[in-house]
Amino acid sequence: MALSSHQLAELADAFGIATQFWDWKGRLTEVNDATVIAILAGLDVDASDPAKAELALTAARDRPWSRILPPCVVVQQGSSKQVLVHVPHGDWVRVSIRLEEGGWVDVPQARHDVEPRLVAGRLTGEAAFEIPIELPLGYHRLQATTEAGQAESTLVVTPSFVGFPQAMADKRVWGYAIQLYSITSAESWGLGDLGDLADLAVWSATQQFAGYLLVNPLHAAEPRPPIEASPYLPMSRRFVNPIYIRPERVPEFADLDADSRRRIRQLKQRLATKIADRELIDRDPIWVAKLKALRIIFGYGMRPARQMAFEEFLRKEGRGLTQFATWCALVNDEGLDFRTWPDALQRPSSPQVAEFTAANAEEIKFFAWLQFIADGQLGAAQSAARNSGMRVGVMNDLAVGVSACSAEAWTYGNLFAEGLSVGAPPDHFNQTGQDWGQAPWRPDRLDELSYAPFRQMVAGILRHSGGLRVDHIMGLFRLWWVPAGMLPSQGSYVRYDHEAMVGILALEAHRAGALVVGEDLGVVEPWVRDYLRTRGILGTSIEWFERDDQGQPLPPEAWREYCLASVTTHDLPPTAGYLAGEHILLQHSLGLLTETLDAELAVATAEWDAVVTGLRERGFLAEDPCRVEDVVLAMHRFLVATPSRVLCAALTDAVGDRRTQNQPGTSQEYPNWRVPLSGPDGKPIMLEDLYSSERAYRLASVMNDFASPMSASSAVEFD
Repeated sequence: MALSSHQLAELADAFGIATQFWDWKGRLTEVNDATVIAILAGLDVDASDPAKAELALTAARDRPWSRILPPCVVVQQGSSKQVLVHVPHGDWVRVSIRLEEGGWVDVPQARHDVEPRLVAGRLTGEAAFEIPIELPLGYHRLQATTEAGQAESTLVVTPSFVGFPQAMADKRVWGYAIQLYSITSAESWGLGDLGDLADLAVWSATQQFAGYLLVNPLHAAEPRPPIEASPYLPMSRRFVNPIYIRPERVPEFADLDADSRRRIRQLKQRLATKIADRELIDRDPIWVAKLKALRIIFGYGMRPARQMAFEEFLRKEGRGLTQFATWCALVNDEGLDFRTWPDALQRPSSPQVAEFTAANAEEIKFFAWLQFIADGQLGAAQSAARNSGMRVGVMNDLAVGVSACSAEAWTYGNLFAEGLSVGAPPDHFNQTGQDWGQAPWRPDRLDELSYAPFRQMVAGILRHSGGLRVDHIMGLFRLWWVPAGMLPSQGSYVRYDHEAMVGILALEAHRAGALVVGEDLGVVEPWVRDYLRTRGILGTSIEWFERDDQGQPLPPEAWREYCLASVTTHDLPPTAGYLAGEHILLQHSLGLLTETLDAELAVATAEWDAVVTGLRERGFLAEDPCRVEDVVLAMHRFLVATPSRVLCAALTDAVGDRRTQNQPGTSQEYPNWRVPLSGPDGKPIMLEDLYSSERAYRLASVMNDFASPMSASSAVEFD
């Protein structure tokens, strides 16, 4: 049913709340009053009754007229845009632009005949100014001079098109998608780390001829146990999770005395004994041991040049790093959820937090130092990748959001909507919907902050990346908000300014010379994919999901050029497991299916048969009998036959793994994000095992479109 009042409908429209949407079965679904009222409450809008809704609507209509300039204006380079300026009726106003690199540009006024209106008891006029098209890319300042003084806001000029980085030229690249934590080595501490990432990059570049490694989000997690296993529910997306640091590769480790090295060696040996018999990755003891080792290294001090580099890192990262490090120190004193701390500590700007900072300066410095070390090791991994011949190198993954008790929520406060979380509506693979437990950014507050949190985060991630995958890129357009206490299916979409967010993403990618991939799976409005293509941002195509209008597998020649093409994704089992229907059996066992098991298996069988038949018809797969690996290789041959410029193979497929890393819609019911990389027999595989894996070389041969397969023995020799 439609909303009960026009005030509620207009408020929903004013704040970008969808009142209806098309579901995954193509049905038009109405959003009810309770959902809209709850979402508005999270935006500090009281619409709980018609009178309050009318007052809120009047305030929303007057808001743009109550300030001289809009807080942020984003325009594509080479395009013009009008900016509306509001001053007391009859007053004069001049508008100019202060360029990021210096200099001024005048902004001409445009014809704009609009009647003045009474705002807060004052008659206010509206004038329009035309932003010139010949402006350089960058973050500029828009300045309005009036009879009463000056006002400023941010003007962002963004590239119209991102496209492929210069290093790719007109070449195609392929790479591995990896879950770094799952790939341990003889040198790491029970969890894949940045040292392993560098070594994996060298192997995949020099022996497999891969062009990139797509790694799971490396965002910062909790600074103390329990550590959230999901890399998609971080404490901060701007900073790196220090659990990925390799202590022995910290430059200061080489300067340690013999006793300090012995203590670190003992910590590692005890950890190895403690976790030796565990089938799953347990981050808590790993971080406890690493933290002790890193404190030993930090306590030893730095050489003068390293100290200078650290101080420069602190200066560049500024207040954001200081506040994050302060939050880390506070967590160790007060607990993981800042919302349970004393009121005086819940705001980073409070005098009590300042007192804590002064009293705990060394501890805060330690947590900032961890970011300095992690940044350096991530940079070393990217350098190793590029120096080994990768055209792209490390491609980082950007999660949709952060936890409601995160460092970002503490730092930015009211940037986040209260009483709401981010999720997804029901779809084929998650038929009851999803609640991801992430706190949503408020679109209005992002605008008021000129998108500074977003652009700082993207710039930080791209500092040591040749590419960026944006998980659920539809979140730059709209996000599914779920009110507290309601089911995921009872949420609604909230709209963001995609022109601003995609534009800033494009600008930061341009400055970094990076490739951008948007994960555009699931329920996506068709125009969104078209828009991303016009901005030169790649989509994501999964072989299992690509279908034509009749529901048949999309032929390879019909695939998109501008996409990252793969057989599977981290939310599905590896291809061997998918072929066995393990995802359906798992969902059934967890009660996540809305249809019967037999019905779902029948649909899946028809899907698999259609795929296998298509592979055979096109000569990618021989007639029966064939092994599971033969089908896996054939599906990757199919990818190579598409025009897609960026191909992706899951490292799990390269080794014959079967278990999924993540089952959406679950929390503790399945060991999400804790499954080690394993072979077909389920036994864990070490990084060193990859170097001699014939199976991996067979898959790499397919991805390289070689006429005959490579072998481990011919690719590399060991003493």
